[in-house]
Amino acid sequence: MGRRWWTAALPALILGLLMSPADALAAAAPGDGNLAVSATASASYTSSWESVAAIKDDIDPPSSNDTANPRWGTWPETGTQWAELTWSQPQTLRSAQVYFFDDNGGVRVPASWKLQYWNGSSYADVAGASGYPTAVNAYNKVVFNSVSSARLRVVLQSGAASVGLLEVKAYSTESPGNGGGTSGWTPPANLVTPLDQVWQHVESTYNPGPTVFRNFGWDQIMANRGSINYCVRWDSSAPVSAALRDRIHASLARQFKKWMDVMVGHNGWPYTEVPVKVVGWAVRDRATLQWSDNSVDVYVNDIRENAPQCAPPCGRFFNQNGQYPNCPGGAARHYDMSLWLTAGMGGGAGGDWGQRLGSEYFVNNIDAADMHILLHEIGHSFGLDDFYDWTPTGVGGFLMKAGSASRITEFDKWMFRDWWRHLKGRYGL
Repeated sequence: MGRRWWTAALPALILGLLMSPADALAAAAPGDGNLAVSATASASYTSSWESVAAIKDDIDPPSSNDTANPRWGTWPETGTQWAELTWSQPQTLRSAQVYFFDDNGGVRVPASWKLQYWNGSSYADVAGASGYPTAVNAYNKVVFNSVSSARLRVVLQSGAASVGLLEVKAYSTESPGNGGGTSGWTPPANLVTPLDQVWQHVESTYNPGPTVFRNFGWDQIMANRGSINYCVRWDSSAPVSAALRDRIHASLARQFKKWMDVMVGHNGWPYTEVPVKVVGWAVRDRATLQWSDNSVDVYVNDIRENAPQCAPPCGRFFNQNGQYPNCPGGAARHYDMSLWLTAGMGGGAGGDWGQRLGSEYFVNNIDAADMHILLHEIGHSFGLDDFYDWTPTGVGGFLMKAGSASRITEFDKWMFRDWWRHLKGRYGL
């Protein structure tokens, strides 16, 4: 059930206080060892209605566009801006987490950023930084070579808008992770051998595909800074009401979330949520879609592979540089994958272009807890293989071995995480 991501048979759209004793450090910081709470905050500039003290209040934001808690912003100032933590005595610093303020308007995530420390005479960049991600709705973690300093500065270079921060956390060790703990590569002992077999099979069979191919679901999410856009190819003459349209969207989002939940808190994965947006529908006949609002773009009678096609100028496969100059709805309405729903189709197919399955199957299972064909095909979009002709040692039924499981199993989860382990370096994480 399904096709691999490399198939050619489907369209390619397819710092506490170091008074010196360790107990003083523990007393000064909260339970997770966040040293920022004992610091004083300052900044290059602060909007009159914002507060730089917000960056060390130890309140975990619900999202980057947090309107309930204090925040630091620099609107209307742009260019290089900074926010700083200062302690009364030097701290041993090893890692930090930064949560960006982004209101999708005048304040956005920075084009770039870095950490600096005061070396006694000037500010210097921390050495050995693990990377500077710019995820929204999540903490961005940086581990660096240990330094002793009484000042830690977050330096932000704005892009098209001003910049801001909701929270900064600092640690004397490698920090707990994305706002509440993270684990690295720690699969159960009984899965180590079969997981190694799977990855060796991928490398030997499709080499150099996994290392050079740049349109996995992983790439799409990271390019979007934590979200995914879909266009629905309605390859059916059955009418679609606005209510059904919205239920299809909700169902797709629920199933996609099952894979994303596998990654939360794991091995530096930067997102706690990955919103799924349906930005367009493609049909043969506009009358099939029984709504007149403009919540999604509608593409009519552009037939490819004998099926309605969403506009190629809006598709990521054709625009992998992330620019969509000819997309009618603009970059915000680009689509990363297609949900191709075909009347009368049995089984499914999946790849970097999206997922294809029967329209009747999808609608009939729209409220199912686990739509196993769709889950299987989404796995292919992230690189997971089929297992038609072999089974890894010591494992039985699992979702990616078609027909042997109806939901994501523990082995599927660790195969999924293994792909992230091998690909995360391409994003500087």
